[in-house]
Amino acid sequence: MLFPSMMKGLLTIVVAGLLAGSVSVKAQTVAGIVTDEFFNGIIGQSDPGCAGRNFYTRAAFVEALNSFPQFGTADDTRREVAAFFAHVTHETGHFCYIEEIDGPSFPNSQYCDDDNFPQSQYPCNPNRSYYGRGPIQLSWNYNYGPAGQSIGFDGLNSPETVANDRVISFKTALWFWVNSVQPVIGQGFGATIRAINGAIECNGGSPATVQARINYYTQYCNQLGVDPGPNLSC
Repeated sequence: MLFPSMMKGLLTIVVAGLLAGSVSVKAQTVAGIVTDEFFNGIIGQSDPGCAGRNFYTRAAFVEALNSFPQFGTADDTRREVAAFFAHVTHETGHFCYIEEIDGPSFPNSQYCDDDNFPQSQYPCNPNRSYYGRGPIQLSWNYNYGPAGQSIGFDGLNSPETVANDRVISFKTALWFWVNSVQPVIGQGFGATIRAINGAIECNGGSPATVQARINYYTQYCNQLGVDPGPNLSC
């Protein structure tokens, strides 16, 4: 027989345990969400011969993540993770590509804009090319320059570092995300598409590409057990 005082203590323990459980789910860390199973489930869908198979790793992502504690703090952490990896999946073909497919064949001027402010703060090296590299395909001199300054590599003179150093590669993706995408994530997934490639894809520019991004996003939201929210398209 339990005395009233014992029942009260037991109830306190049960309630505390339930509360602790609910808090841990709500405050789950990004690294805890991006498990080996989640990460490998993405990269495992790429062709075995893809260069990215031997380049992108969950360990590199987690190491890069340590430099960006603000990632995962907007809206719902699981929803932000789903959005980030939806774009990464699309940009890299399930972590297949390290560099833009035709990037090396482009003239160096293809992604150079240093005639206008603020782009002129990051003058192009005429012997370097700033085509897409890394998980989110960082492009243009005005992204390589400040990304390098923030992360700690010479983005203007050694943009190839993004394709050679897996941790820096993930850092550039996270840098771009927290600076250019995270501020609009509360407006819905469609706003993140616009922030990444809206000039080409949104407003009827490429409906199939937009839908592909949305499909990845809803898939990951379902996988992580979170509602995708409104405003999915741009």
